[in-house]
Amino acid sequence: MLGAAILAGTALSTVASLPVAFAQQMPSALVPAALSSAQVVRATLPNGLRVVIVPNRLAPVVTTEINYLVGSAEAPEGFPGTAHALEHMMFRGSAGLDKDQLAAVGTRLGGSYNADTTEDVTQYFYTAQAQDLPVLLKIEALRMKGLTLSEADWSKERGAIEQEVSRDLSSPAYLYLQQLQSILFAGTPYAHDALGTRPSFEKTDAARLRDFYEKWYAPNNAVLVIVGDVNPVTALEHVRETFGAIPRKTLPARPKVKPVPPPAKTLSFPTDYPVGFATLAYPMPGRTAENFAVADILSDVLGSQRGALYDLVPQGKALFAGFEYAPKKEAGFGLALAAFPKGGDSAKALSDLRGVLEKIRKEGVPAELVEAAKKREIAQLQFSANSVSGLAAQWSTALAFHNLDAPGDIVAAYQAVTPEAVNHLAATLLDPAHAVTAVLTPEASGKAVAGKGFGGAESFASTPDKPVKLPDWAEKALSRLEEPKPTPQPVVSTLPNGLKLIVWPSHVSHTIQLSGEIRQNSALQEPQGKEGVEDLTQSLFSYGTTTHDRLGFQKALDDIPAWERAGGSFSLQVLTPDFEKGIALLAENELHPAFPEKAFQIVRMQAAQGQAGMLVSPGFLFGQAVKTALLPQKDPELRHATPQSIMSVSRDDVMSYYQAAWRPDLTTIVVTGDITPEKARTVVEQAFGGWKANGPKPVVDLPSVPLSKASRANVPDKNSVQDTVVLAETLGLTPSHPDHFLLQLGNEVLGGGLFSSRLYRDLRVKTGYVYSVGSSFDWSRTRGAYTIEYGSDPDKVGKARVAALKDLKDMQTAPPTEDELSLAKASLLRSLPLRRASLSSIASQYLGLEELGLPLDNTDRAAQVYYKATGAEVQAAFQKWIRPDDLAQIVKGPAPTW
Repeated sequence: MLGAAILAGTALSTVASLPVAFAQQMPSALVPAALSSAQVVRATLPNGLRVVIVPNRLAPVVTTEINYLVGSAEAPEGFPGTAHALEHMMFRGSAGLDKDQLAAVGTRLGGSYNADTTEDVTQYFYTAQAQDLPVLLKIEALRMKGLTLSEADWSKERGAIEQEVSRDLSSPAYLYLQQLQSILFAGTPYAHDALGTRPSFEKTDAARLRDFYEKWYAPNNAVLVIVGDVNPVTALEHVRETFGAIPRKTLPARPKVKPVPPPAKTLSFPTDYPVGFATLAYPMPGRTAENFAVADILSDVLGSQRGALYDLVPQGKALFAGFEYAPKKEAGFGLALAAFPKGGDSAKALSDLRGVLEKIRKEGVPAELVEAAKKREIAQLQFSANSVSGLAAQWSTALAFHNLDAPGDIVAAYQAVTPEAVNHLAATLLDPAHAVTAVLTPEASGKAVAGKGFGGAESFASTPDKPVKLPDWAEKALSRLEEPKPTPQPVVSTLPNGLKLIVWPSHVSHTIQLSGEIRQNSALQEPQGKEGVEDLTQSLFSYGTTTHDRLGFQKALDDIPAWERAGGSFSLQVLTPDFEKGIALLAENELHPAFPEKAFQIVRMQAAQGQAGMLVSPGFLFGQAVKTALLPQKDPELRHATPQSIMSVSRDDVMSYYQAAWRPDLTTIVVTGDITPEKARTVVEQAFGGWKANGPKPVVDLPSVPLSKASRANVPDKNSVQDTVVLAETLGLTPSHPDHFLLQLGNEVLGGGLFSSRLYRDLRVKTGYVYSVGSSFDWSRTRGAYTIEYGSDPDKVGKARVAALKDLKDMQTAPPTEDELSLAKASLLRSLPLRRASLSSIASQYLGLEELGLPLDNTDRAAQVYYKATGAEVQAAFQKWIRPDDLAQIVKGPAPTW
């Protein structure tokens, strides 16, 4: 929804600031070991570099996150994107590691590496195999002390960063956020978004970037967080050896950020969203404010499904309603939203929104919701250790954004929050005299034009166009490709009713996570003329059970507390002692939903109204254009709901669909975390063992499709200044065919390997045709498809396509070079452990394999193929299965130059 889109990249993980006195009173029993100062190794080097090392044995993986305490707030006047530009240039090479070597090292590591720039902090993070920690540290040390920063490199990177600006300017959410910040933070450095502007980048030169680098990039202005399967003592010695000789610097004075609440103002924006949004934004405290914990609890209460704001949805007054909190270091804002249908009454939506918030401002919030929010915030910290990179982010946020000693210090602050404090803050903050009102109205951009034959992660760095000689230290660590070792397998069993249970014990925290999936396919299972019944069924699970009504069920979850979602995909997160209570509630919701008639009537109307806007939105039309290009007429996947088909669905239709599509013999449950396989089986069987299937199994696998042919289509989007381009075709094989491993390996060379790929080299680095480009396969049990996707200015769409097709055909005319194949193998093989670096990703991996009908050791099988494959085998697979001349081209955005 809009709230998530608006706050992406703005709201980091929620950890609060608090006075030292609170930290000293903290009850240690409530603080997870992974977030406690007592459980880590930490040091401050003589040069001022602060280091925190947090052991985590979830997987043989390590994440390093170096936080420079500088962002766009310190940028020179008139150059708001300076910090962001320097972030890009950190991937353009340094003394001892040029840009080509850095790209090659990054690929051989097989990990994920990225960076982000905020108003306050610039972060660089790597996740790789734990054994490669010394390599990660070496990279960061070389970049800290000797960045190249040549004018030639900046001239190339400037084009890429301007493409990034174009991409974000195509987002209505970004444009809204940009203007919102300029109003709420007027007169402060926060008034300018960290992205920067094209005009300022045109005026920026390498000398200006070097000046910023020399002032702020210093060990005494950085915090290094290391999390993973490492020996903390040895890791600290590596840090001392690698960073110890870098000199500290005298840092400039920092600008003050003290925004003054603005007078009320009203804005309006056209969007390409399928629904409209009425929004109210308010100034709120920042991360370092003493009342941050109070503000955080207030935002939780305002966003609670038991709260008055969300209640607009079951009342039928809004398609969606909620509250989001976006704290920066020194200030923040809160955002209340209510969604209305395309063509709906925005004034009424705003009035309802204002009415709820004004009542809260005057009368306060229920004390029980405050206590529930406190309990959930404290309990949620226990899940931090379940992700290596997530735990690193928690520590980085606490130290760099909140000036804390440890993330767990927040517990005492949450405990000290009272309903009176929350109500006092609500009365102060939710002041209509300082609210920024905005209405985001959906606009249709026209139908797709056919013819015959963003927001995402950062994209930076270069890729070598010839074999690269690595520095000796990198060559020694990364050159040898180790034969893959088998991955330990989970414990698998099947209940008498056919439900498959997969258990992966892990004791990194005192929590348990459950993920479940029922194999369903609405394209095959929805009755003709009743399209939309599946979505209605899914939506109604949140309206209670035959035992608890909607509010009663949410209260039962809050009381544990537990995080639960029911439906065709279902999940549960709960503390270890409460697993039986949590799974009982999950089973109650999944097996005994109430589907109340009153709620059904409201949900059906909301769905029909939302679908009316969806059908004319550019995003939907783009997706349909892609499907139309690939699939034969009347293919089941081309079916979609209409307002008419939704309104024709009755509650009896919902009950019938539920009874037919919810079956234990099509269900897989994965349990991960602090539990034994025996205990997991006992509890799951107690909760789900009585579930019985009715009638024969439904058909849920789509029929195979013929090979697609070349075509072109353009979907206009008036909100986009940059085109999104998809080149796609269907394939003649599925993932059960062994050649699909060779195709995946070849795609790592072509486009899947990002910075090391041919597409990235030829479409971005050499020509600047695109900002981002990649290629991927999409698999189901019966179908396969291949896609190349890129973002480009309209006048470069055709040129980028020609370059992409040449790279694709080159894969068929000659095998990958020895260096390319070595890089691709290293990237894929070293990345395999990373897929197990969080409990959620482990569960997703097993559920994904079950959905595809593949064995649970499929990753090990892939590793053996990658390790042994030859370039000739990769070339043969691309010759046999890929058809460059049959790729369809679908474009969303301004009319491209073909």
